[in-house]
Amino acid sequence: RVGLKSSSGSSPRAPHPLHRCGASAECRAMVVQRRVDPDDGVAYTWQEFSDFYAGKFKQSAIAAYWEKECSPAKGQAKSKARAQATAAASVEALPKAKAKAKAPHTMTAKGAAAKALAKVMAARDKDWRIGSVVYQVFVDRFAPPADLAAKKALFPEPCTLHEWSEEPKRGDQNKETGYWAHELQFWGGDLPSLTGKLGYLKDLGIDVVYLQPICKAFSNHKYDATDYNELEPQYGTWDDFKTLVDDVHGEEMKLVLDGVFNHMGRRNEFVQEAFKDDKSKNKGWFYLGDQYPMGFKTWGCADNLVELRLENKGLQDYIWGGPKSVVANWLKKGADGWRLDVAQEIGFDHLKGITDAAHRSKPGSLVVGEVWAYPSRWTECMDGVLNLHMGVLIFGVAEGKFPGPSAAQSVAGLIADSSTEEVLRSWIVVSNHDMPRFAHRLPDMATRKFAQVLQFTLPGSPLIYYGDELGMEGGDDPENRATFQWEKVTEDNEMLLHTKKLVAMRHRLRGLRIGDFRALASQRLMAFARFTERVQDTVVVFANGSDESVQEMVTVPDPRILGYTLFKDEFSGEELRIMGATLSCEVKPKSVRVFAMVDESDNPSGAQYKRVFGHWATFAGVPP
Repeated sequence: RVGLKSSSGSSPRAPHPLHRCGASAECRAMVVQRRVDPDDGVAYTWQEFSDFYAGKFKQSAIAAYWEKECSPAKGQAKSKARAQATAAASVEALPKAKAKAKAPHTMTAKGAAAKALAKVMAARDKDWRIGSVVYQVFVDRFAPPADLAAKKALFPEPCTLHEWSEEPKRGDQNKETGYWAHELQFWGGDLPSLTGKLGYLKDLGIDVVYLQPICKAFSNHKYDATDYNELEPQYGTWDDFKTLVDDVHGEEMKLVLDGVFNHMGRRNEFVQEAFKDDKSKNKGWFYLGDQYPMGFKTWGCADNLVELRLENKGLQDYIWGGPKSVVANWLKKGADGWRLDVAQEIGFDHLKGITDAAHRSKPGSLVVGEVWAYPSRWTECMDGVLNLHMGVLIFGVAEGKFPGPSAAQSVAGLIADSSTEEVLRSWIVVSNHDMPRFAHRLPDMATRKFAQVLQFTLPGSPLIYYGDELGMEGGDDPENRATFQWEKVTEDNEMLLHTKKLVAMRHRLRGLRIGDFRALASQRLMAFARFTERVQDTVVVFANGSDESVQEMVTVPDPRILGYTLFKDEFSGEELRIMGATLSCEVKPKSVRVFAMVDESDNPSGAQYKRVFGHWATFAGVPP
């Protein structure tokens, strides 16, 4: 383990917590002592120990395991006073810190550490939340209803009902309701029509269906809940929801709902009761008073969105804390998780409470949050985030604004600052209902394909916003919320074919789904490797976001990859052999090379792996 580098190839990124917290010289002196790792019985210094685990787990987990589980080597027994000082100086231990700090992050794992890594990978294989392909659906706009005319009564004035072929257009604010005209335009899509199109999503290779809000609300977007626990009648009945749940699960997919718990609609019964009754027990749920122009605090300058006082215990119990909470209700009805709207405004503590509540209600459920900030720490509060940061990096490389080597190091830094698991559970977002569509942002097909390949090869769960796979265009709201253009689902749709290829590639290449990430040293390319405990899963990616071809030789520092091993580009079919732990190739402008290892177990190049774990030619019984 001595001298191992971090997953980004850099030197250790963070000092021991005893230095950071300003502990005494006596405590700091302990950093140089050796401690025995009970996993393999070997004594290490803190620097050796930290280097070995850095990037794989948070510094807090590594420090907690070092302090609590690793005993001083012989002749270095800690005094009681020193033990107390160390405990006071160390960072807060994470739950099950020992378990979290048991797998190495590098390609050079061996012995007990390699076996631990295999267990980590096996757990990732079983976790549906890791590396899934997510598809976002706006129910009103995804699939046309069976009988639009029959639903007319569900859309009273000033709501307007439109034919599927009509495009949404901005309008003026309705003075009576406070809503903008485009918020009250409806196309009538519902749960039965969505259920009827699940075959399309299955054929596309989708793992998780994420629905924008489906609870009762006045607007078309439903981010203004009038009753969190009621299904929107425009979308169907509870029987329709049960059918959707059963069919989604029958197709081996998961269903995630949109939780809007930072604010609710002004027409919500709790809001109205608080407005009208000074003795209402719910008055404490809101920010009320003459200091607000409308008598209550609005969110986002929207007249119909009432911000919630989440510090109120009664409100917490209603939304997530109680046994019959909103969070628990929908999970018990069959949903598999929650996407939390404007999660950064909910705050660290409340997000942790919501996540814990979801896990209590449904073990293994998913909670991810919309966070427009650097993901670390937010990923500790939830299972993951909408990794908008990763999306911005992708656009930066695709548009030539962010050098590829810097982007690769940024991804490695993100993993070091959070953890691999948290990043793998986060959704990589390049388009959604709050931003211009993918094709609008990147109208050039080659550049868009380039960005999409990065979305599908970087660590995380790529999110497809409905219709982006067809090349649908649209600027800001409401243009980006047009109806799904089913007429574009054809065998020669270039963007659709490319998306299907990427989804299939991701399902086939285990390293892309669950693998660790390592930035590779490069002058001009965004170069990185994805790898698991099995050497055959290794994938090497070279991305060139510039406007000219780049020829480079890049080191792939994995001692498990033997000389003359054959790799094949997933797109061009070009084959390259690794020589002296390096790959050399040309990468054309705005293109990505994705090299996966080829099974050559029937010839000497493959047979040489007979005593290297995780290859097609590995002898039975060879340990990790």
